[in-house]
Amino acid sequence: MKIFVGLGNPGAEYANTKHNVGFMLADKLAAELCATDWRNNFNALIAESFVDGEKLLIVKPQTFMNLSGEAVEAVKNFYKVDAENLIVAHDDMDLPVGTIRLRPKGSSGGHKGIESIIFHLAWEQNFPRVRIGIGRPPENCPVNSHVLSNFNSEDAPKIAAAIENLVPAVLCICREGINNAMNKFNSHKIRE
Repeated sequence: MKIFVGLGNPGAEYANTKHNVGFMLADKLAAELCATDWRNNFNALIAESFVDGEKLLIVKPQTFMNLSGEAVEAVKNFYKVDAENLIVAHDDMDLPVGTIRLRPKGSSGGHKGIESIIFHLAWEQNFPRVRIGIGRPPENCPVNSHVLSNFNSEDAPKIAAAIENLVPAVLCICREGINNAMNKFNSHKIRE
């Protein structure tokens, strides 16, 4: 079994914000796999599907970004899934808008949602990451304002294209592992 976790904040007011690209990818992946029956369990919305006969849970923590680890820990422990079978998607300010990067493991890089997951998994960092570039905030714009703002008309299509490209990337991680997926998808950058 694999668990895909898309990070974001619950509530309509956050639905289209930069911090919610993980939720956007989770929704797109669920739609692709016809996993439309979301249930609320473990402080998360969870949809279930199969990829080549292996169960895949698609999880959207409902704890707000900075407490994402609470939900992830509960789901992971209940299903007894090893960290390397946990795939986490999140926004990344260090990547230009629309750039995608897959990583096999690593530190939080300052991302509070990833920080929370690492903390709740007893400092375990060995889980694949799907990073979606949202770019740096403009000068004099606080980070919180940046990540909680909507995409402008120039950036929205880049994000939509990135999420489109990431559905096959996530399926590739499930089928072939993170290393093969990195080789195939890490060079993708959305053309302007």
